[in-house]
Amino acid sequence: MTTSSSELVKAISVGRPPNIQKRFPNSKALLVSGKFIDLGMIKKKNAICMAANGRNAFVIRGALKAAQRANSALIIEIARSEGGASAYCAVNYWNMARIVDATCNELGITVPVALHADHYGIKSKDDIPDAKIEIPTMFEAGITSIAIDASHLPDDQNLLANLELKPFIPDWSGLETEIGEIKGKLGLSTRAEALFLIQGLNAHGIFPNWIALNNGTVHGIEASGQGIQVALTQEIHDALAVYHVSGAQHGTSGNSSQRLREIANRTNTTKANVATALQMISWGLEVNDDGNAALDDNGNFIKVVDQGVSEAMWAKMVAYANEKGWKGGNYKKLNLPFENKLLGLPREIRERMEQRVESFVFNMLVNVFNARDTADLTIEAILEANNFDPGPKAKRIESPEEWTTEKIIRKAALIESSQGPEGEFDD
Repeated sequence: MTTSSSELVKAISVGRPPNIQKRFPNSKALLVSGKFIDLGMIKKKNAICMAANGRNAFVIRGALKAAQRANSALIIEIARSEGGASAYCAVNYWNMARIVDATCNELGITVPVALHADHYGIKSKDDIPDAKIEIPTMFEAGITSIAIDASHLPDDQNLLANLELKPFIPDWSGLETEIGEIKGKLGLSTRAEALFLIQGLNAHGIFPNWIALNNGTVHGIEASGQGIQVALTQEIHDALAVYHVSGAQHGTSGNSSQRLREIANRTNTTKANVATALQMISWGLEVNDDGNAALDDNGNFIKVVDQGVSEAMWAKMVAYANEKGWKGGNYKKLNLPFENKLLGLPREIRERMEQRVESFVFNMLVNVFNARDTADLTIEAILEANNFDPGPKAKRIESPEEWTTEKIIRKAALIESSQGPEGEFDD
């Protein structure tokens, strides 16, 4: 690490946002706005920060250890379906910062870490009043970055929801927006949709750090072989270049390392979510190099002996899933009922769960995402700003008069897009 101890102390002093300072006044963990993570990746060029989905404590610990080894900045995130009011994980929007902060101090983690509320889903106008109440509580609990995901809605309602909720998000926070609900090859995002959303936000003085697209990805287990559409992503990012918004890549599990390297090299992506792969790896399941869990001839996951959880615990997890009728991707629902059971396993079992995650994440950070030493560059950005908020990357270039509610509705009606089929594609 080239950052000196005095620079690190200064970064901790000036770079932690007000909610982190208040919640963890004596902490030595460098928990920062997602804005700085984005800037660190831009400084390196062709680098992507992993947004490790912290579905359990073992994933969080393993990912933090890997980031420290790689001297890489890191994002720890959880989605609303996973960690919201109706969560299926024990890690949630309100305890994730506490878990990460404690782990960083325990393990001596010095790399910058952002805490991202991923996929804060708005599926109808009726969700907005509750969101106005809930979002501030998440920042009070230590969230430093958020993704407003109204991509389930028509384009005009997506934009209007983003506009309505922005006052409830601190200006210093990292911000992600999304088009084209993530559902693989169904309902792919378009250049017109992306421009509509970003131009409309720009006109109202809102400058997201990231935009997430449906560029051919799915969440969970990738079995179609369709995968990420690099050319489509590049086309959309090129069209958005003047607005200085980076890309957020969702649905990485099951996509080839080569394809993810292309995303790093050919697009403006600086954030990539990794979720299902890390969960499966922590449990000790057989996972290929692309992070896709292997299945036997009967469609069941393959547990690697003496890896991850104990064989006895895995048998209990499988029995519970069978009782509930859960198969495939629905094994994610095991997180909540089994978190405390897993935390109660012997130390050597817990440590091998973490180690498995650490090895996978380290390889991704260094050999796929080109994120080695981005910790130093992120700290450099903090010291340059001498503040917890570096300000926006962009400036307003669109006219507010052209983006009134009435004109937004009229413009959206001219966009040709495909939302794809109905369904659950949240995480």
